[in-house]
Formats: sequence, structure tokens, C-alpha cells
Amino acid sequence: MIDPNAPKGDFLTDARQELAGMLQDGLSHPSTKPVLAWGAIGAVAAVVLPFVTIPVGLAAGAGYQFYKRVRPD
Repeated sequence: MIDPNAPKGDFLTDARQELAGMLQDGLSHPSTKPVLAWGAIGAVAAVVLPFVTIPVGLAAGAGYQFYKRVRPD
């Protein structure tokens, strides 16, 4: 996991490292569960909102949390 207090590279490099860690470690990686949870929240929000489809809500929620894990501030 990337140290949230000192990101060491540009966003794409840090995101690639974080995603590789998530794919390698699966659910034991500390970022996987929050990203999946926010994806589920986005999908539920998409059910309520008439102009957003469920896959878009899922991607938006997961993408937001992934971004916040890579760049918390």
C-alpha cells in the first residue's frame, strides 16, 4: 500500500502500483474492501437516481474510493 502521507510519484505510477497490489493480494490487500464497498454504494445510489445506470454508479463509487486511497488529500 502506498504511504498516504508521502506519495512518491505521479498519480499514474502510484495508481498502477496500488492496483497491482490489489490484484495480487486480493481481499487481503487493505484497499480492496473499501473500494468494493464504495462501488456497492455507488450501485445502490444509481438505483435511486433515474439518470445513472448501475454500472456507471458502481464505477463511479469504486473509482472515487480508489482515487482517495492513492491520493487521500
